[in-house]
Amino acid sequence: MKSQQHIGTHTFQTPFAKIIALKENGVIKAKSIRYAHSERFQMPIPVPPSASEIVFPDKTPVCPQNISPLIEKLIGPIDLEDFEVNESTQFLSVIRPENDQTDLPVIVWIHGGSHEIGCGDVATSDATDWVKEQGIIVVSVSYRLGLFGFLGGDMERPANLGLFDIIEALKWIKTNIESFGGNPDNITLLGQSSGGDAIAHLMISEGVKGLFQRVIIQSAPLGLRHGRQKMSAEFLKKTDFLKKETDALKMIDEYKKHLPSVIRYGLNAVMPFGIQYGFPPLCKEDEAEDQWISNAGDYDVLIGLNNDETAFYLKTSEALNTYFGKGFGQKIINKTVQLTTEKIYGKPAEVFADSYAGAGGNVYLFRIYSKLAGNEIGAAHSIDLPLLFGNEEAWKSAGLLKDIPWEYIHENGIKLRAVWAEFARTGKITDESENPEILKLRKI
Repeated sequence: MKSQQHIGTHTFQTPFAKIIALKENGVIKAKSIRYAHSERFQMPIPVPPSASEIVFPDKTPVCPQNISPLIEKLIGPIDLEDFEVNESTQFLSVIRPENDQTDLPVIVWIHGGSHEIGCGDVATSDATDWVKEQGIIVVSVSYRLGLFGFLGGDMERPANLGLFDIIEALKWIKTNIESFGGNPDNITLLGQSSGGDAIAHLMISEGVKGLFQRVIIQSAPLGLRHGRQKMSAEFLKKTDFLKKETDALKMIDEYKKHLPSVIRYGLNAVMPFGIQYGFPPLCKEDEAEDQWISNAGDYDVLIGLNNDETAFYLKTSEALNTYFGKGFGQKIINKTVQLTTEKIYGKPAEVFADSYAGAGGNVYLFRIYSKLAGNEIGAAHSIDLPLLFGNEEAWKSAGLLKDIPWEYIHENGIKLRAVWAEFARTGKITDESENPEILKLRKI
């Protein structure tokens, strides 16, 4: 219980400001620091240094978004009382060990959620366990989502604003992280799902030189990055009437009526918001692969996926299970999971790794498997999160883990966290590393 833990405060003297942090459970947390601010559909403006004290707020700022019933079912319910809706969602939090160590490796967490939902500060991605075990610093970043951050394409509504937010966060981290005991020249970006997609594209963005040294890309839907221009332009046009709506929550309710058609745009429509090529800070789509290749010497890469990614959506669908839940129908679902996982996640990760390595880049490719016979859903999308972040209490009601004993997650998670931390420290994973049984990893 929190009341039984030692709780105190700690003050960080930084170039940015005097930051008051919370000492709790063996770590120090500086929570919800505003690194930038913005007007609607405008570029982020960095917050200037201040002589005043910054105190962590009572509630966590979160970008306006729809609550996903699927996410609540599989990962856990969201307590809305813990959050405060804010269109200008440029905040970050820092967690470091409660000791005097300095020059620590820094991991910057970029959350997923289809560029549409989520937050950097949620209990299921609280890095306390990881920070204590491995002696690292983890910085979690919140940024604009959906209509506010990942749609656009004209003068009034620029594209890629969420990506620009993350870049501002990285500039803040580069300038200030040494005051938290971190090494500003040893920064690893870690992203899952759309967060991994964002990180892959930060590698070829303008204005990021020197801001990070390596990346860990988990379950990035790189198979959905191609040919999105017409879909995005149509979605932008259909939602134009919302741009001056004063009620942000009404905007969120209304855009759902104008989502792109799966019939017309195929799998791309399942992620209607996203990175847009041909707009700053990105190149044109047909130039992206050459950009990754030309930057192959700049970043160490660890990229991969879970073996049954789309089971998260397909095997948990009540409608599909009504018709395909048994016998031959189950075989159809299993085959569909396999095919869609490879199309959206698997093959694109392999192609990325092969081309990056071919250009001389340092890259590792991984895949996480389920080894439990009774786990019908397998190694689905997001199963890497409890492995990486631990925190049993936060995951106790997660449908994703209903057939998986927590001890199994814990034992494999400790080893996975050690491997990922080794990569963050050095850019290498040695043969002496004790890989968890669920992980297959190879240097390309």
